[in-house]
Formats: sequence, C-alpha cells, structure tokens
Amino acid sequence: MARGRRVLAGYWGATVVHVAAIVADVKVLKLASKPALMPLLWQWSRTQGAPPLLQAALLASAAGDLLLEADQQLAGMAAFAAAHACYLAVFLADPAQRSWRVLAAYAALWAALIAILAPGLGNQRIPVAAYALLLTATAISSRWHNSRSGLGGALFLISDSLIALRMAGRDFRGRGALVMSTYTIGQYLIASGVTRQDNLTSTGHPR
Repeated sequence: MARGRRVLAGYWGATVVHVAAIVADVKVLKLASKPALMPLLWQWSRTQGAPPLLQAALLASAAGDLLLEADQQLAGMAAFAAAHACYLAVFLADPAQRSWRVLAAYAALWAALIAILAPGLGNQRIPVAAYALLLTATAISSRWHNSRSGLGGALFLISDSLIALRMAGRDFRGRGALVMSTYTIGQYLIASGVTRQDNLTSTGHPR
C-alpha cells in the first residue's frame, strides 16, 4: 500500500508539473513530464491488482501520448483506440446497470459533436468520427460499470473532444492545460473505479 501511495503521488506530481509547463509554455518540462504520466498510473494500477486489460489500456494510452506528442495524429488515435477497446472489454464484462438514458444522451452528444467538427476536419473526418464513437462507447460503458469510472469516462471524452476542436481549427486559449487536466483526472478515475470495485468484491463487501 505504501508503494502504491508513493507511485500515485508521483503521478499527481508529474501531472501538476506537466499542466504548469503547458501554462508557462516551458517546452523542456512538457516533454519530460508527459511520457511519465501513464507509465506511473500503470505502475500504480499494478499495486492495486488491476486486471490485465486495464493495464493494457494504460500502456496503450502511454503509446498514444508519445505519438501525439510527435504529431502523429492518426497513429496516436489508433493507440488510444486500442486503449478504449481494452476499457470496453473490462466494463462490458461486468456492467452494474445498463441505462438506456445514458446511451441515448451520449449518442446525441456524439452526433452533435461530429456535426460541429466535421466541416473543419477535412480528410480526417471519418477516422475522427470512428474514434469518437469508440470513445463515446467507453464513456457509456464506464458509467454502466459504476459512477466513479463513469465520471472518468466523461472527462476522457471531454479531453479528446478538446483535441478534436484544435484539429478542426477551433483552438482557444488555455485549451492545452484543460486537455491534460481532464485527461489525467479521467484516466485515474477510470482506473481507480475498476480497481476499487475489484477490491471491494474480493473482500466480500457489496458494490
């Protein structure tokens, strides 16, 4: 448990450094801190007995971070698509309660988002729409899993939607810091929602 707390403290420390580096536009700190984020969260998830697919999702996210940092947009989306496929497998294997209202609300949100972004995406319209559909599916299934992971899934959706806004030529001041803040918090909530539920189940407490 002590090691897990140290690793998690390292994760939040790296997050603060990275977001501050974005705000202050310190390129060296940005480049140094971002590659540490998901590997640290992955290490923390291992201390919590996270299922293999959750760990795979975090490692795929780490690869996606590096690819996006290298301005490889499509390759980065492919890595994150793999992460979302792993998340879906985790969440759909044990949904606590399927809510068709949640499904309908997120489906409407996806359609509205694509309608807004499509004119500015050019030849990236189809891959972005497909990736956004997978991301939306993660948000839905994470909410079906439990409210903690559901909040994480929603924040992940917000984070990547902000990236898509930039791709569509709709950038704004402070977007980068907001992207990484929602992303890091979202990933932690997704992971902790799964591991905490698994720990409660294994100790015999109700979910």
